[in-house]
Amino acid sequence: MADLVKQILARPIQLADQVVKIADEASTFKQECGELKSKTVKLVDLLRQAARASSDLYERPTRRIIDDTEQVLEKAHALVLKCRSNGLMKRVFTIIPAASFRKMSAQLENSIGDVSWLLRVSAPAEDRGDEYLGLPPIAANEPILCLIWEQISILYTGSLDDRSDAAASLVSLARDNDRYGKLIIEEGGVGPLLKLVKEGKPEGQENAARAIGLLAKDSESVEHMIHSGVCSVFAKILKEGPMKVQAVVAWAVSELAGNNPKCQDLFAQHNIIRLLVSHLAFETVQEHSKYAIPSKATSIHAVVLASNNTSSNTANDGISKGLEDEDGKLLVKHPLGDPHNQMHNVVASTIAMKTSQNSKSGTNQAHLNGKQNGVNHHHHQSSVLSATATKGRESEDPATKATMKAMAARALWHLAIDNSPICHSITESKALLCFAVLLEKGTEDVQFNSAMALMEITAVAEKDTELRRSAFKPNSPACKAVVDQLLTIIEKADSDLLIPCVKAIGNLAHTFRATETRMISPLVKLLEDREAEISKEASIALTKFAHTENYLHVDHSKAILSAGGAKHLVQLVYFGEQLVQIPALILLSYISLHVPDREDLAKNEVLNVLEWALKQQAMAQNQTLEKLLPEAKSKMELYQSRGSRFH
Repeated sequence: MADLVKQILARPIQLADQVVKIADEASTFKQECGELKSKTVKLVDLLRQAARASSDLYERPTRRIIDDTEQVLEKAHALVLKCRSNGLMKRVFTIIPAASFRKMSAQLENSIGDVSWLLRVSAPAEDRGDEYLGLPPIAANEPILCLIWEQISILYTGSLDDRSDAAASLVSLARDNDRYGKLIIEEGGVGPLLKLVKEGKPEGQENAARAIGLLAKDSESVEHMIHSGVCSVFAKILKEGPMKVQAVVAWAVSELAGNNPKCQDLFAQHNIIRLLVSHLAFETVQEHSKYAIPSKATSIHAVVLASNNTSSNTANDGISKGLEDEDGKLLVKHPLGDPHNQMHNVVASTIAMKTSQNSKSGTNQAHLNGKQNGVNHHHHQSSVLSATATKGRESEDPATKATMKAMAARALWHLAIDNSPICHSITESKALLCFAVLLEKGTEDVQFNSAMALMEITAVAEKDTELRRSAFKPNSPACKAVVDQLLTIIEKADSDLLIPCVKAIGNLAHTFRATETRMISPLVKLLEDREAEISKEASIALTKFAHTENYLHVDHSKAILSAGGAKHLVQLVYFGEQLVQIPALILLSYISLHVPDREDLAKNEVLNVLEWALKQQAMAQNQTLEKLLPEAKSKMELYQSRGSRFH
């Protein structure tokens, strides 16, 4: 940096020396040239002072100010050169307006002010004390830029307390205006902010992490932060930092991931998924293995098992206690009722399965031992985290713990969006069970972020068959707990969690058995006298049950009609808002296509509805309905003609 600044300063210093020399040789306008020389001498002294302090200069304003100064000196050089003209004829015909000298004098004065400010702003904070830096002339057209320069300079040279205040100022600027955030990034603010996150006091770390999150407004900004090393810094804080700082960092992770999906995998590579789930699980479920992600061979059953290298009997004993703390008090209600019976069977079957796999051959045994050693390595990493952080986490106040869980859930929500590997990583841990517990017992923010995370994970599972089969098996304890909580919220239908929970249940439509119809009736009830957005999402969710691609579409279509769906759908198609009309008609068309002989359809004159819809341009030309609607009408006419026995 010092060598670069010296290179930048070399040219203007040479120009200034030439201006001084030529001004001494002036044959015309001697007085004016003398004034220019005086100011140039003052300017070059400041430039040489800057060259001596090059290692301390803040690069961004240095470049801007020195570039402007060089342009001024070039103009001054051209002006004084005219005053050195030789010969009588040249002196007679060389005309220089007096205003040119006044203008040049003002420009040199401005350059002196700019370089003086640069030296002050780049000086160590203890050297300048409480001196008010003011604004340099260069800031006349953009004063906010110099305020940003000043705060970033403090981040480079100030004490930890001063750097914390500077980070707080940048937080305020970034929050007020997106353009200010862009300027902070362009002027080199990300590097010193990340450094403060690593080595500052807790308040400074919070301010710096919050600034990073606010600066992550678009993919380009996030990419800049990734190149600056944000992933490793955040991973270190989530592993070892104070909980209040960890909560802000988790929020910042959600902002970065939300504005640039490319960084999701980079965060995963830095172990951030594991660390976030660890925070989510803390005091939510009992951590038998200090959060070690089990192998895929144990499937989602191992979410509740999560055993380390203990013997089978020890694992059975530990799990059979359910979710109890060391004093035997129940931490959370067990999702399957009595853990001593049902959960014991799950654990026993899982261990038996692993034992069978391990005994196949000597080679396989060695391979599995190698995998176990890898898991042990994760145990070791996690135990380090526990040893250094658990004691501090336990002493935090409830509000901080709740905020940490809310932000961890928010980060997992944004990291999971359209990312199968991360969703596999999340669901192979105890995160699903944590989400189920937090949906029931968490604060409002924790519940909402947990619901959104489940919505995104199930959306990926809907497209990823392997994820759906491994994470959302019908007999999986964690899956049952999640579905129970989602249905509880849908049945109450009185919170902001309703829409994400409806979407999540719809995403899981392919996982339910024919006998599992308890989710149909609550969804059908949402079709009646509800806000258009809710009725729309309920229609879309039910469509995933009745869609032809769903193996049980006939059973689900019958269940929808048995719950009174036909009447509600007819009303929505006829009288609903435009937002809900198309989704309701699509659902009604699938039902009509699959069970056209149902009396419910005849009683509600669904055939007439389909005929009416075909005449509506907006409906008939819908991409989905274009083919579906005529097929449904044709099928209905075979069973529900006007001469039908139902009329």
